Amino acid sequence: MAEVLNISTEGSTRILELNRPDKRNALNDELIAALYSALEEANQDDPVACVIIRGAGKDFCSGADLASLQKISQNSFEENVEDARVLARLFERIRTLRVPVIAAVHGRALAGGCGLATACDLVIAAAEARFGYPEVKIGFVPAMVAAIIRRNLSEKLAFELLTQGFEFTAHEAHRMGLINRVLADGDDITARSLEYAAVYSQVSRSAVEMTKRLLYDMDNRPFSESLELGAQTNAHARMTEDCQKGIAKFLNK
Repeated sequence: MAEVLNISTEGSTRILELNRPDKRNALNDELIAALYSALEEANQDDPVACVIIRGAGKDFCSGADLASLQKISQNSFEENVEDARVLARLFERIRTLRVPVIAAVHGRALAGGCGLATACDLVIAAAEARFGYPEVKIGFVPAMVAAIIRRNLSEKLAFELLTQGFEFTAHEAHRMGLINRVLADGDDITARSLEYAAVYSQVSRSAVEMTKRLLYDMDNRPFSESLELGAQTNAHARMTEDCQKGIAKFLNK
């Protein structure tokens, strides 16, 4: 039986490839658990400077699979709450991982698959990629995704995307500020995503780690608290080996 998640390493980049191509990489309990476990492992592996999440086959991820949807329809309220928390914990783990997590999107990223992409710190997409949150079309709510979208987009744009359920292109997603890069037609997303990730092998890992934590810890804090948090982080950064070496190298030029 094929693994639902392929794990490999290129240099300092850990690659997590969703491997259910016959199901358009639809999310199920096994795949979500495998992703969470692989992220935990990457977080403990010091040489890893970045993680890429991508999909095998024609699509990045089409959302929940049919078996999962059927289970949802039969669960009690309490069972559905716990089931929803499993995906919520995955999204939170991406956000709290010490290293940047990049979604490399090709084909379609829909519903929970679009949520998985936007839960990542950075998103690059093939020119033909398409995104969308179509949950409302079947009476569902893209609820965990809302916590991410509300932080990424304006209130009115978030409302439109989450309540109208339409698909949108990679270029539209880029204009919204929902993704970072759109590749040119014909570009190899595997090669380009590795080039994009390679930046993190060339900069201070401790500085990137602290910057990621700082950005997310500032969520919903008053301006004065954010400045104080920045001051504390700045002081911690000055004490790191990377910063001490960086200053010495600069002064000795």
